[in-house]
Amino acid sequence: MRNSARKQAHNRSIASRLKSLEKRYNAAIKSGKKDEAATALKDTLSAFDKAAKVGVIHRGQANRKKSRLTVRLATLK
Repeated sequence: MRNSARKQAHNRSIASRLKSLEKRYNAAIKSGKKDEAATALKDTLSAFDKAAKVGVIHRGQANRKKSRLTVRLATLK
């Protein structure tokens, strides 16, 4: 397997995990469960930081998403 194909598969798996975590967080927000949403937010923020660290997504995009997700939890409280 070529390096580019291996890296693409790795990046795709990380991006997919980010989307899954974000969906889980959004579901917790919609259901109104603050504790579950806070836990999901913590996991999601950590995943965005790690993805930005290794270059899967841009640092600015990660910061923007983290900010918007945090604001959504703050409006729930």
